[in-house]
Amino acid sequence: MDCTRTPFAVPPSNASTGSGTAGAGTDMAQAIRAAEIELGTMLVKTRKSLKTRAAAIHPELQPMGFKVLMLLALSGAVQQVALTHEVGTDKAVMSRTIKQLEALGLVTRTADPSDGRGQLVDMTPEAQARYAATQSHARQLLFDRLSTWDIEEVRRLADLLARLNESGD
Repeated sequence: MDCTRTPFAVPPSNASTGSGTAGAGTDMAQAIRAAEIELGTMLVKTRKSLKTRAAAIHPELQPMGFKVLMLLALSGAVQQVALTHEVGTDKAVMSRTIKQLEALGLVTRTADPSDGRGQLVDMTPEAQARYAATQSHARQLLFDRLSTWDIEEVRRLADLLARLNESGD
């Protein structure tokens, strides 16, 4: 089985959605299965891309560290506890990740002036430059792929992705 085309390797469901006739339910189930396969393929490719981007920043950068850098690039300096919450991990994992990022010269920690107990984590200028380069490269790849599409197709894709993102956590 080609896991880049069927990453979940789940047999198709024959269950009806309960809306309309049995044929319509089967059609919907098949359409949802096709969407699931394509989303799974996209997730596998995205994970591979993130590993490549992390290695471009630093050969020893782990995926969790890259997630932290992505968040810091969006937010700027932030408390370590907020990073822990945003990434959805525990304090010990985040603490180890921040220590690794510090050892690689990618982040700094300073006392939070608004909260003496908290530590602000921020990207180093070198990490910012390397992250920006990977972001620029990723944007160019996406542009190259989508620029051959009709503009209405690209807008429709954006609308559908927004709708999917809004429909749940």
